[in-house]
Amino acid sequence: MDVMPLLMLVAGAAAVAGAARRTPVPAPLLLVAAGLAASYVPGIPDYTLDPGVVLPLLLPPLLHTAALDSSYLDLRANIRPVALLSVGYVLFATLAVGYAAFLVVPGLPLTAALVLGAVVAPPDAVAATAIARRLGLPSRITTILQGESLVNDATAITAYKVALAAAVGAGATWGEGIREFAVASLGGIGVGLALMVPLHWLRKHLREPLLQNTLSLLIPFAAYAAAEEVHASGVLAVVVVGLWLGHRSWQVDFATRLQEAAVWKMVSFVLESAVFALIGLQLPVVLRGLGGYGAGSAAWYAAAVFLAVVAARFVWVFPATFLPRALSARIRERETDTTWKSPLVVGWAGMRGVVSLAIAFSIPVTTDSGAPFPDHNLVLFLTFTTVIGTLVVQGLTLPPLIRLLRLPARDSAAETLAEAQAQNEASVAAERRLDELLADERNALPAPLADRLRVVMERRRNAVWERLGTVSAVTGESADDIYRRLAREMIGAEREVFVRLRDERRIDDEMLRTLLRRLDLEEAAAYREEGGVA
Repeated sequence: MDVMPLLMLVAGAAAVAGAARRTPVPAPLLLVAAGLAASYVPGIPDYTLDPGVVLPLLLPPLLHTAALDSSYLDLRANIRPVALLSVGYVLFATLAVGYAAFLVVPGLPLTAALVLGAVVAPPDAVAATAIARRLGLPSRITTILQGESLVNDATAITAYKVALAAAVGAGATWGEGIREFAVASLGGIGVGLALMVPLHWLRKHLREPLLQNTLSLLIPFAAYAAAEEVHASGVLAVVVVGLWLGHRSWQVDFATRLQEAAVWKMVSFVLESAVFALIGLQLPVVLRGLGGYGAGSAAWYAAAVFLAVVAARFVWVFPATFLPRALSARIRERETDTTWKSPLVVGWAGMRGVVSLAIAFSIPVTTDSGAPFPDHNLVLFLTFTTVIGTLVVQGLTLPPLIRLLRLPARDSAAETLAEAQAQNEASVAAERRLDELLADERNALPAPLADRLRVVMERRRNAVWERLGTVSAVTGESADDIYRRLAREMIGAEREVFVRLRDERRIDDEMLRTLLRRLDLEEAAAYREEGGVA
């Protein structure tokens, strides 16, 4: 096995994604552009998306990290818009886009057109949510986009299987389609519910952080494989398990949480970078298969399908937003801040991604009768152009659209105030508990050590309040900012001494690693208090 192409892909994608952080261009768009450019560089190997790799090996960890970072409570509060987008919209887009392609492309059978509709139906909200966080969109819109991306792949894959069965001659009635959708969705949820409790129990009772994190890495693959084994939705199984584990993560050992956060951030960064680069690298593969279609005709078909995809989302999103409000007084009372701006942003944030391409590459070349699959290469080409079109056109225009609409940004002062109030309540409880413990003679401590516990607790209580207070006229920092900066400088001075003592052979490397780990934990704690990402 030649590993060099894989190393080139990962290293190149990581370098581009890292560089994107220093530019105003969102990383997914820069990665796709880099992939497109690299695809014609002499010596670059062909990177063909293998659905047997993307769906079972790349999709589960990406879904798992998104589910871990999502809020179960927020998703439950927005279950109606999330369900309308992740289920209703995907099915509507399958029919609408499929029928539009059937009308536009001469000779394209309706069954093959519906296959295309199912393939391009699910938006990939990774890029959209990245832009949403970067621009400070209201949390409800971000939650809806995240929730949609967690579930819509399961709907699209099931719709694709039903449409494909009809296209290849296996036969599929409406009743069979509904039954397969019910089995896949309910089965996937059932597998997730069956796995989430024992997996969480294992995570709580394993005492070795390395074993706990090994289990964490295996969980999404195990959930996906278990569900697919019983012909259920592996996507939904992964999402259910991830939401539950994320919601209960506070019950896991702190060392596990620290390691797990770092591990999954790295995994997510590498996979997302490689996935978006892979999209751009598919251009030569797709164009070679286009065959006898003229450039003008192919461009017209691509533009028509792209416009159908964009229009179908708006046709669904606006009624799905305002019809429930018109029919229910309770919804109007609960969602008083809904305006036309929110569905406009959600509608324009329907960018497609690697899942659509992976499904398209899994379309068989022949039907059950041995005849060629109708317009196989054209379907693959239209999928590719739709993915690229939505990523480039919508991805580049979404930030200026958000700025133009002037949506209410997140209220950082209100969030800091809520954080300070929560920390104050926690500190009061901690102080009460400390007094109870110190009253027990088994917990007797010298006064300086007891006072040190109170000082640490008081600093945590005051740190958030100080962010709301005055700042230094010289540096622009709050008192707590200065405190953390000075603490890091002191830790740095200690670290230099430990290294010098090792170099002078006054301590050995094993002792150096022990001392440095202690300092690293203290510095990591200070960094996380600042809101940094380790």
